[in-house]
Amino acid sequence: MRLILITLTLFGYWLLLSGHYETWLVVSGGVLAVAVVLFSLFKGITDVESFPMERLPRAALYWPWLGWQMALSAINVSRIILDPKLPISPTMVKVRSNADSAVGIATYANSITLTPGTISVEVSERGRTIWVHAITREGAEGFADDPMNRWVGWFDHGDQEPAAEEKA
Repeated sequence: MRLILITLTLFGYWLLLSGHYETWLVVSGGVLAVAVVLFSLFKGITDVESFPMERLPRAALYWPWLGWQMALSAINVSRIILDPKLPISPTMVKVRSNADSAVGIATYANSITLTPGTISVEVSERGRTIWVHAITREGAEGFADDPMNRWVGWFDHGDQEPAAEEKA
């Protein structure tokens, strides 16, 4: 089932990016999607972490929340940039991830980077830590009790649901 979903996802992505639906392009896209999946099988790189479809229902809840956080952070960074005093205080902070798997840790690190004003600099899967650069000291202090970390922990293993106020 996983291989079929990977193939359909690749084919759908092909169609979305091409924007052309002539017979030749649709057929070649389907053939190439199957070829990529077969090659991945041959090389042994198709596993649970390469396409974690079990996490898709939780991801459907997490992604809109992340989009909202990105918008709020973009507004905050815009205020900082437009302030004549430019009140930045660049800071590095080490953050421990609630996620256990490589997928969860990568999701958290990528979510940090997608949020304006912060960027993941270094990730340690073994120590489950991420070095984060924040544009302000206040932003770095926010990682002490980070709702995003709880969301990703829930996304990764589902035993701790984010608090009600974080869902809104």
